[in-house]
Amino acid sequence: MDNKIETLSTIRIKHSDDLYKIVDSLNRTLKEDDLMFGLALDDEDDGKAIFTIYRT
Repeated sequence: MDNKIETLSTIRIKHSDDLYKIVDSLNRTLKEDDLMFGLALDDEDDGKAIFTIYRT
């Protein structure tokens, strides 16, 4: 079984406490379309987050 994850887009955005709710909603809604969304804090810039869209 070949499970490859392809990165479609990555952007840096201003961090907000509720961003994880958007990412969670996108993951729950679009998992059947083989899309996955990620959110990480930017180690290089406090106050920024990294939002990434993947195809699974």
